[in-house]
Amino acid sequence: MRCGLSAVHQAPLDQASEMSLVLSGFEAGKRNFLQLTDKDGEQPQIASDESGTADSSGLEDSSQDRFIGPLPRDGTVGCSSDYSSPSYSYSSILNKSDTGYVGLVNQAMTCYLNSLLQTLFMTPEFRNALYNWEFEESEEDPVNSIPYQLQRLFVLLQTSKKRAIETTDVTRSFGWDSSEAWQQHDVQELCRVMFDALEQKWKQTEQADLINQLYQGKLKDYVRCLECGYESWRIDTYLDIPLVIRPFGASQAFGSVEEALQAFIQPETLDGPNQYFCERCKKKCDARKGLRFLHFPYLLTLQLKRFDFDYTTMHRIKLNDRMTFPEELDMSPFIDVEDEKSPQTESCTDSGAENEGSCHSDQMSNDFSTDDAVDEGICLDNTSSTERVLKPKSSLTFELFSVMVHSGSAAGGHYYACIKSFSDSQWYSFNDQHVSKITQDDIRKTYGGSSGSRGYYSSAFASSTNAYMLMYRLKDPSRNAKFLEVEDFPEHIKRLMQREKESEEQEKRQREIERNTCKIKLFCMHPVKMMMVENKLEVHKDKTLREATEMAYKLMDLEGVVPLDCCRLVKYDEFHEYLERSYEGEEDMPMGLLLGGVKSSYMFDLLLEIRRPDQVFQPYKPGEVMVKVHVVDLKSESIAAPVSVRAYLNQTITEFKQLIAQATGLCAETMRVVLERCYNDLRLLYVPNKTLKAEGFFRSNKVFVESSDSTDHQAVFTDSVLWKLLDRHGNTIRLFVSLPEQSPGSLANRTSCPKASADSEDSLEGAKGSRKSVETILEESTEKLKNLSLQQQQQQQQQHQQQSSSTSDSQKSSEHSDFEHIESPAQEPDAASQSSQTENCTRAASDTENQFPSEDRSDSDANNDRSTSSVDSDILSSSHSSDTLCNADSGPLPLANGLDSHSITSSRRSKAHEGKKETWDTAEEDSGTDSEYDENGKRKADSQYLYFKAEPYSQEDGSGEGQKCLLVHVDKRITLAAFKQNLEPFVGVPSTQFKVFRVYANNQEFESVRLNETLSSFSDDNKITIRLGRALKKGEYRVKVYQLLVNDPEPCKFLLDTVFAKGMTVRQSKEELLPQLKDQCKLDLSIDRFRLRKKTWKNPGTVFLDYHVYEEDINISSNWEVFLEVLEESERMKSMSQLAVLTRRWCPAQMKLEAFREVVLESSSVEELKEKLSELSGIPLENLEFAKGRGTFPCDISVLEIHQDLDWNPKVSTLNVWPLYICDDGAVIFYRDSTEELMELSEEERNELMKKESSRLLKTGHRVSYSPRKEKALKIYLDGGPTKDPGQD
Repeated sequence: MRCGLSAVHQAPLDQASEMSLVLSGFEAGKRNFLQLTDKDGEQPQIASDESGTADSSGLEDSSQDRFIGPLPRDGTVGCSSDYSSPSYSYSSILNKSDTGYVGLVNQAMTCYLNSLLQTLFMTPEFRNALYNWEFEESEEDPVNSIPYQLQRLFVLLQTSKKRAIETTDVTRSFGWDSSEAWQQHDVQELCRVMFDALEQKWKQTEQADLINQLYQGKLKDYVRCLECGYESWRIDTYLDIPLVIRPFGASQAFGSVEEALQAFIQPETLDGPNQYFCERCKKKCDARKGLRFLHFPYLLTLQLKRFDFDYTTMHRIKLNDRMTFPEELDMSPFIDVEDEKSPQTESCTDSGAENEGSCHSDQMSNDFSTDDAVDEGICLDNTSSTERVLKPKSSLTFELFSVMVHSGSAAGGHYYACIKSFSDSQWYSFNDQHVSKITQDDIRKTYGGSSGSRGYYSSAFASSTNAYMLMYRLKDPSRNAKFLEVEDFPEHIKRLMQREKESEEQEKRQREIERNTCKIKLFCMHPVKMMMVENKLEVHKDKTLREATEMAYKLMDLEGVVPLDCCRLVKYDEFHEYLERSYEGEEDMPMGLLLGGVKSSYMFDLLLEIRRPDQVFQPYKPGEVMVKVHVVDLKSESIAAPVSVRAYLNQTITEFKQLIAQATGLCAETMRVVLERCYNDLRLLYVPNKTLKAEGFFRSNKVFVESSDSTDHQAVFTDSVLWKLLDRHGNTIRLFVSLPEQSPGSLANRTSCPKASADSEDSLEGAKGSRKSVETILEESTEKLKNLSLQQQQQQQQQHQQQSSSTSDSQKSSEHSDFEHIESPAQEPDAASQSSQTENCTRAASDTENQFPSEDRSDSDANNDRSTSSVDSDILSSSHSSDTLCNADSGPLPLANGLDSHSITSSRRSKAHEGKKETWDTAEEDSGTDSEYDENGKRKADSQYLYFKAEPYSQEDGSGEGQKCLLVHVDKRITLAAFKQNLEPFVGVPSTQFKVFRVYANNQEFESVRLNETLSSFSDDNKITIRLGRALKKGEYRVKVYQLLVNDPEPCKFLLDTVFAKGMTVRQSKEELLPQLKDQCKLDLSIDRFRLRKKTWKNPGTVFLDYHVYEEDINISSNWEVFLEVLEESERMKSMSQLAVLTRRWCPAQMKLEAFREVVLESSSVEELKEKLSELSGIPLENLEFAKGRGTFPCDISVLEIHQDLDWNPKVSTLNVWPLYICDDGAVIFYRDSTEELMELSEEERNELMKKESSRLLKTGHRVSYSPRKEKALKIYLDGGPTKDPGQD
């Protein structure tokens, strides 16, 4: 190549000249051009992107960094650092390597596959034979044909212009799915499995015996009597020779492949107890057993067995010891000629796989047996077994051409291949998609080991990158083949190459189109769906705006809906809902210019704007701002849909009002304009000469305008009706409320005093009546939202004072609610007397409820249980007396244990609350937020009206029947207590008798229980489910009760849900459980024949004594779970100083475990435990041994492991020290008689017992024994996919 200045007159530069650049003709301060030409004068061509495109930035390939030349080497070739080249880019994958070879893409963990495929591709004999095979499409699906997909892959490797190609078609023909790409396997295992699959596929073809011809060798496995010389032998076949790196038990590894080969054929002497029974001598004699090579394959494969098993750590390990291998391997020293001339032998046939157990099965791989008559390898036999003719020594010289390298450990790593090309004898590194030249030094670095001596621990400090599999080819000029050139391809391969070339060209054209395609978000307010529809517009950069508009028109399915000429594309900001500009007069402009080029993403979007036929499109100019104008009507208290107006930031408020007047038809003189700068931040624009920019206008804005003759404009803005209306509008949310299913009869029975207006007294008459009454309530409620009269308030206050001064009726004093002061549709001005009756009948007997006020927890940690619990199933059936709705009797109601409701919590109350009237809305001690509402549900600043409006809507279910639902518009500043109060008429029961569940996106429900918190966490279209059942008060907790069955296969069984209260004793909770257990679980128990105890996951813990008090002696929380244990006798646990342990006897002589039995200890003494166990079992004290169980209850363990795996008879005097740490009830203790001998099992009995134990322990979810992650077996499916195999992972 030569360089020369490019000008009118070209002046070649002398590369050998020492002349300065200025003297050579370069001009200082100016741009100089160089022209590169070949020495023959032809101008070189810039390498075009034959296989792909540049990146998405749209730059030309010439400007991209290329990945050219060999990979950097830092100790080992092809190591993981190969991936961190600074010049690596996506475009480098698309450009063919300068080596001329194509790489293979790693799907995920398929480097082992890539290494083997590249080795086979670089084997001329295999590649040529594969090309000579012709695929018959009529006989098999090409997708499932392994030879055809290999053929396609090899053609692409030889002819493609890409840097790397995919192997997915090959793995798909194996029957693998995408998960197989994440499984790393052994390359030698893959080699054997793939060869077997190819043999099966090539049956009845010319290539049927190809694998055997190329790779199969034979050896003799013999045993020779040392007394008479009689020899017994058999012939085995092999595809590879496994060479041991380090002999078993040895501290030093073999130093070379030759050493390992010599050890492979070194015979061993059978003597002593291992003597061989000689058929000729008719007795046991000393003998020699060994292997002898008979045939060497043309392609010799050596596997270096670097993966071993460490019996000390019981883990697989990798041996990184150094093992050298020659570039030329002479196999003649491994033929023992004298041994071939045995005086007498026992004739055998080829054994094949059926006899591999006697042919060094620990070393040999699975073999392939063939007929003895066919052998294309190096034959050391003649027709006579006594006359053997060896070929010349030179015929046993093999040439190394492939080294498959493993880098990593036994747990995983990376494979790559170093392969010598037979075309130019150059070594290359094939590391997935990277191919680079390497040298002999790089090959020597794969020997492994370190520079030090080969000691026992040398492997631990050696490099983890070393050779794993070697391939040699016999040096025989008469048989050594060359690669087929393209012009010599068979006709069917030429046709295949043409198809692949066309496919690649099509792919290239498609990528070119992709590179020049603009992809941008497209929005459209669909005139039929009446919603903003989003899509992605993909348009070529050379398409005009007119053509792009037509494409968007079809993309949005507007054909037949609106005419095309009523649509146009405009620049749009979806985030701010802002129309940036329109494109008048630019209909023929290319989209690439309009959008600023082809980019991976755009900072703006496009909107397909639609007009009516009688309208004209408004021009949108850059610099304008978008204003959405909402017209407010004070009379109807309505806010209209927005009207879009475009304005300039330098316009004054007066000019802006004139603009709005033109768009809306309102009077500009009386117009009030309110800007919503951010959420609920309202600003009245009253300075006439102030600009929009000074007022805080941005790209997209929202304003509210009102123009009327009312006097409201004279009031201070924050006191005006307009402000209140806008404030209500900004804080109102829409909620979907699902009401509980109930019949009109049950509704009437649940509340005999419904809170309805006088106009709906004849409601609740049948199903239709029920529906009508709800609608009537809704209608009347929404009409009279703000009409709560002063008379009603006075009556309520008077009634409140009468109840507060009364000392004879205690439940009225403690249970009176102030909810009637909240302005809501639940109370009507003409229903004061009815409201009074309702209050008297629904709150008269609810004294106990306020003794346990609302529990202090948030929605997220409330119990999520959709099932109907014991307190939910029927609000009349709970043992809590507070669930009685209309009990007009006086006095605190008795609980099941005979104690009155005051006695439970009177001692637990804080003095700060003594004498204070507790209500639902004020009983929270710490709600986690400062409520801005007082105890009457009103705003502290001013008791303003809180908006609530409900209307029915039907939600269709699968049966076609609509569930009763409400569409509620409510001010989100309302408290949960007031919200429930407003829902009372629609639910049909008082707010104390239903629960509110918030439904999240995944249909998960959480109960809302903090009554003085607002609905500020709710947003539009949130869903709420109402469920009947007494809501929790403060100090109450919903509890799940499980039965503990210590000797059942499943010891943990769910029983029911119940409610425990702070200050309640365990005995009281047990008394309340009794009727629930009988009704719901059919358990008829006496109070002294069951106990409650702590439950931690599935482990039983502390036994709760009857006098324990919740929240004082026992910590209780939301989502609490407790065990109920049925006792066979009266409770023996009387004190907290006692310890209850669960014991189980192990009987070694019978190989079985007895049932659990509880032992109650008075102290933590080991001596006492042994005495109790001796008394229980009859084992003498001196012979008794015990051990603590491991894991989760019931601490299951295999009977084959328990005798030696547990820590029997620990040397401790107390139970609460290491290694026992038994400090709480529920610990599991195994014990045994030390004099009892372990049952002797035969191998069959042991295997049978192992199967039973494995099945038992797997069912209970307990481990059998330690086992590392099970590796998935490597399989190639000849039928295109795996069959259903229940035993397969």
